Amino acid sequence: MLIRDAIEADLPAIVEIYNSTVECRSVTADLEPVTVASRLDWFHHHTPDRRPLWVMESAGEVAGWLGFQSFYSERRAYDVTAELSIYIAPQFRRQGIGRKLLQHAIAQSQQLGLKNLVGCIFATNVASLTLFEQFGFEQWGLLPAIAEFEQQSCDLVIMGRRV
Repeated sequence: MLIRDAIEADLPAIVEIYNSTVECRSVTADLEPVTVASRLDWFHHHTPDRRPLWVMESAGEVAGWLGFQSFYSERRAYDVTAELSIYIAPQFRRQGIGRKLLQHAIAQSQQLGLKNLVGCIFATNVASLTLFEQFGFEQWGLLPAIAEFEQQSCDLVIMGRRV
């Protein structure tokens, strides 16, 4: 398996992987699938030297991806902090891909000028919370009942780690 910078040709696979999580209501706050066109600006806001978007390839197929997002990008004091997002294709889940992507992100963070990493994870997403905890992330915040899904609300846990 290979971790590399995403290219625009990867965007359909990135969107497909993301959309595979919409229905479960425990990974993303989107209520409807997104489109490739709607994610173009988001894609172009990622830069390999500052806020990369990586894909993990397995036999030429995008198995998962990790993106760095600026935290409060309009406020320069937060430039040393990035939010991480990790998504894995259904057929590749539970194979250690998220672990490898997160490990790579932590290892590369200082080269990207980062001192803090955060992950915003729904409290119902036990697998992601456990993964981040295994890599030394701690709960830095809790936003109770911040998301509404049909008949239920969901807490958002902010996990953080200094690098």
